[in-house]
Amino acid sequence: MVTRLAIIGGDAGGMSAASIARRRAPELEIVAYERGPHTSYSACGIPYYVGGLVEDASRLISRSAEEHRANGIDVRTRCEVVALDLAARTLTVRDEGREATEPFDQLVVATGAEALMPEIPGAEAIEPARTIEAGERLRAALQRGGMSAVVIGGGYIGLEMAEALVSRGMDVTMIEAGLQIMSTLDPAMAAHVQDAAERHGIRVVLESRVEEIVTAADGTPVEVRTPGASYPADHVVIGTGARPAVSLAEAAGLPLGDSGALRVDDHQRCPGHDGIYAAGDCAESHHRVLDRQVNIQLGTHANKQGRIAGTNATGGDVRFPGVIGTAVSKICHYEVGRTGISEREAAQAGIEIVHATIEDRTRAGYYPGAGPIWVKLVAEPHSGRLLGGQIVGVEGAAKRIDVLATAVWASLAVDELALVDLSYAPPFSGVYDPLLIAARALAKQL
Repeated sequence: MVTRLAIIGGDAGGMSAASIARRRAPELEIVAYERGPHTSYSACGIPYYVGGLVEDASRLISRSAEEHRANGIDVRTRCEVVALDLAARTLTVRDEGREATEPFDQLVVATGAEALMPEIPGAEAIEPARTIEAGERLRAALQRGGMSAVVIGGGYIGLEMAEALVSRGMDVTMIEAGLQIMSTLDPAMAAHVQDAAERHGIRVVLESRVEEIVTAADGTPVEVRTPGASYPADHVVIGTGARPAVSLAEAAGLPLGDSGALRVDDHQRCPGHDGIYAAGDCAESHHRVLDRQVNIQLGTHANKQGRIAGTNATGGDVRFPGVIGTAVSKICHYEVGRTGISEREAAQAGIEIVHATIEDRTRAGYYPGAGPIWVKLVAEPHSGRLLGGQIVGVEGAAKRIDVLATAVWASLAVDELALVDLSYAPPFSGVYDPLLIAARALAKQL
């Protein structure tokens, strides 16, 4: 009897699981259910499509449903799993309004994340631009006209979307309820990002909560109201975060962790449920620095976890080693990177730290194109072990975060990092790379 592997969710985690399972077990029946029309697409690329940097939305699809089918995976798009019975090992699937019950032997839950919408009047009229088709609708609306836009939320997506709208010549206001934009950075580092955003033409409003999105009779936005002011808004983008999409799995009895995501072990197995795996934005990960379970929603983790789930579902024995919160973005003319824990996260976790911040140049000072770079490092006081780092700077800054990520991953001490054999040439750095200078500054404190 052929074993049937079912996948719920056709993006990074789900299709990585399906693809590796197909290679490992040619005889396996693999069925993937995706409620949207596309598989394996880059949601991270949507702001660049909205802004016109990417002209064709199909460029965001790394592997279409047809390509997966050609590889022997039964992909069913526009097909939503609406119920899950773990005891009977069946799925209830809705396809064009009709529901059917389908069996499975092994299951990978890869339902991703869903937009966390603010509970304010008018928000229900705004569609989150989290899918290709939603991005296409937003871009079409922008092309129909209107020159004012409000972005609600000052995180990665909010900033990237604000930049995309400015690049289309729009008057853009960003409203953030917190004390700073980009809360994953410490305040002084986030201030550099805010400076870049404002110099790019984005009006940043902090410590202000949106009270209402006023819409016209046809549902299109007109203005956004806060306690202190109102802002004209022909277009509104909501970027207030996302939460794990776990309602289906939770209703079936799969356990959730403290983060609100599905609890999994290091093999991506759902505890207490043999043959049930979860991967991607809907699942927890172990944070190697904080030593606790977290939910960090990134395609890098989703692809790795999906691959591990698919391997173990087909008899393998591999583990996911955890995460350290590495992330990178481009915000206007600055690049931003972070890894490990920040000063704020250390305080919240009760972890004693020392930290240092330096300002330097991305290239040799005399070389054309050299620009500012700020590096902040966080370390353990007694051992000197590097616990985290943040970088903000012009072109050439961001990917340096990968060096810091490797150092955090390998538990290097800052005095070791200060002597690491990093490359040098004037187009890329001074004789001492900014990371080495930062490590040396922090080592002096130790």
